[in-house]
Amino acid sequence: MCHLLSSPPAHVLIPLSPPLQYSAFIAGNPYIVGSFACIGGGLFGLDISSMSGVLSNDAYKNTFGNPTSNAQGAIVAAMPAGSLVGALIVSKLADWLGRKLTIIISGWIWVIGSVLQCAAVDRGMLVAGRVVSGLSVGIASATVPIYQSEITAPAIRGRLVSMQQWSITWGIFLQYFVEFGCSYLNGTPSFRIPWGLQMIPAVILSLGMLFFPESPRWLIDHGRDDEALEILADLHGKGNQDSELVQLEIAEIQEQVRFEREQGAKSYKDLLKPGILRRVGLGTSLQMWSQLSGMNIMMYYIIYVFQGAGLTGRRGNLIADSVQYVLNVCFTVPAIIYIDRWGRRPLLLIGTFLMGFWLMLVGGLQGGFGHWGEVDGDRVWVISDHDSITKGVIVCSYLFVCSFAITMGPVSWTYPAEIFPMRVRAKAVSVSTATNWLFNFALAWAVPPGLSSIAYKTYFIFGTFNFAAFIHILFMFPETSGRTLEEIEEVFASGNMFTAWRIGRHIGTKTLGDVITKEKDDKDSDKVHEDHYDEKVSAADVRVDKLAPYYDFTMYTIRAGYSQSMRTVNERFFCDSGCGQPCRRQTKNLELSATTYGSTSWRILGIIAVMGSGTQSDCHMTDIPTPVVICHAAWAPGFLPMDPSSSPAALENLALSQKF
Repeated sequence: MCHLLSSPPAHVLIPLSPPLQYSAFIAGNPYIVGSFACIGGGLFGLDISSMSGVLSNDAYKNTFGNPTSNAQGAIVAAMPAGSLVGALIVSKLADWLGRKLTIIISGWIWVIGSVLQCAAVDRGMLVAGRVVSGLSVGIASATVPIYQSEITAPAIRGRLVSMQQWSITWGIFLQYFVEFGCSYLNGTPSFRIPWGLQMIPAVILSLGMLFFPESPRWLIDHGRDDEALEILADLHGKGNQDSELVQLEIAEIQEQVRFEREQGAKSYKDLLKPGILRRVGLGTSLQMWSQLSGMNIMMYYIIYVFQGAGLTGRRGNLIADSVQYVLNVCFTVPAIIYIDRWGRRPLLLIGTFLMGFWLMLVGGLQGGFGHWGEVDGDRVWVISDHDSITKGVIVCSYLFVCSFAITMGPVSWTYPAEIFPMRVRAKAVSVSTATNWLFNFALAWAVPPGLSSIAYKTYFIFGTFNFAAFIHILFMFPETSGRTLEEIEEVFASGNMFTAWRIGRHIGTKTLGDVITKEKDDKDSDKVHEDHYDEKVSAADVRVDKLAPYYDFTMYTIRAGYSQSMRTVNERFFCDSGCGQPCRRQTKNLELSATTYGSTSWRILGIIAVMGSGTQSDCHMTDIPTPVVICHAAWAPGFLPMDPSSSPAALENLALSQKF
């Protein structure tokens, strides 16, 4: 009959994170603790330059059989292919092993990939090494933003998470100049030395992370509240566990984790639930737009771009490329400093518009003054005898990179890391990051053949993508800056799915007093209803006996975490049977908030008798642990004074007309 579960559902995986050992001094400096893990992002930057810097290297071409545009695209695409796999498996690793240990593992995987690339003697071995390195980048790129977002204070979270993008630009910059210096060497050392040196940052990352704390949110989610409180005190309270900010954070985290633990098992199916699906769409689409912005052309294949602009000569091209990488590093700095002040939306809107504008200009100049020609034996669309136009294309390319660096680059990593609830954060961010690598893979392979076939029209395609992104962001992306990860829940609960500009920055913000008042109200509510609890359970049992001749019944308890508002719980009752409608809409005026039964540790939201009705008997109510609910039949909530001789239709109508 009626079961009252006494504890939250157990986790499927037993966490393997060891007892915490970390430096309190490091934890006490928010910029050190929030930025060091960004070395993981720098690995991606190292890979970009490790390829772009050798595309015109004769020793590289001879060693690997003078790859065609399609073959070169496949070699470059091997890394994002591995990253796609890494981003998908990281959710299990990050939830099971913890954020810290997962980052450490990613560093050692990178070392293995670097060794394989450095020793490569043919394309197969090179591709294998790039796939392994890509696996590391996929794991790190998904885990580092989660770790940063969960360990930094709201006031600087955007600044520190955006440093992920800055570390990528530094990786590109440093590796490119290593490649440039080694280009003066003869033979295979010109590319093997840079490929070998790139393992050094990964070793530093893996060893250095041993002295950093674990995510307090992950610890609370795994029942290690005391350790989490100690870390939060070191992070945000200078060791004082009674600090108002520390108490506010741990209260909010505990409340959110306790409620989310009641939502059922953690699986990818959770990402399809109403409310979560919207955020998954935002996170994945933002990562998609960051790739479709055209930045791949300017990073991986900038040598081809400048060749088409009429800039010939290996040394001259390398120098022009290096200017772009310097600009990429420098113009990411303003975004890091001001991202929390300027906000996410303005940066994304300005960035996508400007990037589309510059790409259209590049395409127009190349289309108007270029022609098919031959450069180093390859068929290329090239501008000849128009020095001013060549300079114009180069300047537009630089301005495009600057626009990306100060807007889309940092925000594309910050936004997906902060919009998801704890229970799905690792999986949702991994899916978002996997989207990045999926499009990275496709574009890395497609751009060289595209430039050799449709030439300048390629820029028009990417310019159009940027303008499409501008429209999408304008209507659907709410502002998230300045809020805790728990307060962001209120942002999405406010609606405005297609009118994101209506969500003000005040929505969702709380003080410690708000949290304490809310908890006190919830405790008082529990106490008022506690005396009536046993009576209501008996009434529900009697009701089931009366209706049994007409329906098949299963008794379930719908529960919500302590101190969660009934309104919020009510709004999350959706059916995942395929009807796509909220169950509360199907049951007309059924209201959960009218009857709340209390217990000392859990609030019981109704004792529900569920009526079976044909094929709909398997319809599950999502976000609630264990209940089975019928969407297209009727509920008979609470005790209803029914005549047992009534027809099923009459009983159904009566149930639909009642309130809890």
